[in-house]
Amino acid sequence: MSERIQDLLKQISELEAQLRTAVHEQEEKISYRLEGTRVRFDDAVSDAHRRLKTGVLSWLARSSARNIASAPFIYSMIVPIALFDLSLSLYQAVCFRLYGIPRVRRADFVVIDRHHLGYLNAIEKLNCVYCGYGNGVISYAREVISRTEQYWCPIKHARKVIDAHPRYAAFIPYGDASEHPLKVKDLRNSLREEESPDTTTVR
Repeated sequence: MSERIQDLLKQISELEAQLRTAVHEQEEKISYRLEGTRVRFDDAVSDAHRRLKTGVLSWLARSSARNIASAPFIYSMIVPIALFDLSLSLYQAVCFRLYGIPRVRRADFVVIDRHHLGYLNAIEKLNCVYCGYGNGVISYAREVISRTEQYWCPIKHARKVIDAHPRYAAFIPYGDASEHPLKVKDLRNSLREEESPDTTTVR
């Protein structure tokens, strides 16, 4: 990996850290705090949330027929998503142990907490749980598969990839056959040396 790419990756990492700090500071202004996995709002905020909640019957009355008709199709996807989730956990539990690389912490990607919001009714909370779970599993899968790609085939594509995963920037350029086995070995070693299970960038 060239020095310029290393510098760019470092800058990206620093900007992401700054973004997380800025987001956290903004969140603190909304007067909530985390207590373990629980979200706690100030009493005044919780009271305001309850006053803003729309009842289930009123919410359904305002919903369009097309949205209601799509619900069975949306929720039927929970079966393949749950099976995929289970398969990913089993896959990395076996393969990543064999490879000697850190496993992905599922809890860092599958985040379900929006159902604590007092201004959401029961259906809205269920929708938020579903979307948080579904999108979390996909994000979890992306990290599991990107680690697998780094281990087995860390080569860039000839064509431009839209929204490539964070590890992709450190992969071997397409067509660069010089010392290919050594470069693959180096990327495998860097994967094994990652300090935390939720690290998403290559050293």
